[in-house]
Amino acid sequence: MATAGSLKQMFLHIRSNKTFEFFVISIIILSALLIGAKTYAIDSRVEQIIHILDIAVTLIFLFEVIIRMAAEEKFRNFFKSGWNVFDFIIVTVSLLPINESEMALLARLLRIFRVLRLISIIPELRILMNALIIAIPRMGYVVLLMFIIFYIYAAIGSFLFENINPVLWDNISISMLTLFRVATFEDWTDVMYETMEIYAFSWIYYLTFIFLTAFVFLNMMIGIVLDVLQREHEKYNQEEGLGEAGEVHWLRTHSELMEQRLERMESMLLSLSSKDSNRT
Repeated sequence: MATAGSLKQMFLHIRSNKTFEFFVISIIILSALLIGAKTYAIDSRVEQIIHILDIAVTLIFLFEVIIRMAAEEKFRNFFKSGWNVFDFIIVTVSLLPINESEMALLARLLRIFRVLRLISIIPELRILMNALIIAIPRMGYVVLLMFIIFYIYAAIGSFLFENINPVLWDNISISMLTLFRVATFEDWTDVMYETMEIYAFSWIYYLTFIFLTAFVFLNMMIGIVLDVLQREHEKYNQEEGLGEAGEVHWLRTHSELMEQRLERMESMLLSLSSKDSNRT
């Protein structure tokens, strides 16, 4: 048991070591460079070297995941984290042999996703990705509202400007594509000046649409992402004990422990006083 405990401590020390973390990040970057090198027409000897390096990278990834598994208090705790499950799947898929079989193309495509392991290794990237995933459902309502505005403006534009330029305003779907061009400021003034030759006040149509989409809805999305990102940062700081959020979490935890101890002491004193009263 002592040997197993010392091995677990050693694996835990390796996993939390910054040098080990930078080494794994370097290997992930090397893996991305090897994938990119395979897209070029290279000499057969260079291709063989790349193949050997790819095998070495795969083995390093395998040992790295094994170390992280061994560092857990219980083996199943490793799979409680979604990022650990993601790393395990990526590494397991990388073990598929790349040869001239039917699975060769699939294996090559799946190995591309090894670059995404940078997200699971670097905490800041994990925070950004978690914030994006959490913000997507909230942004969905903004997107739905944007679609309604697009649909209304596209219908109005198709009715008013179809005779001016059918290529841009022939039906509601094409009109929505034109409005997307306007919302992204892709030569939108050319579209506006063309309709202003017939309808002089059509600039109101474009400016109100741009104000709603490019300014209001876009800023609403940015606000949602920033709000979720701030919460994810506070959550990470609480878990790691960093910053003001970590200090507040530490004070809250220790105050709760002190309250529990005081309650135990109070119950002990009450039991002692009750015993003394019974004796008398």
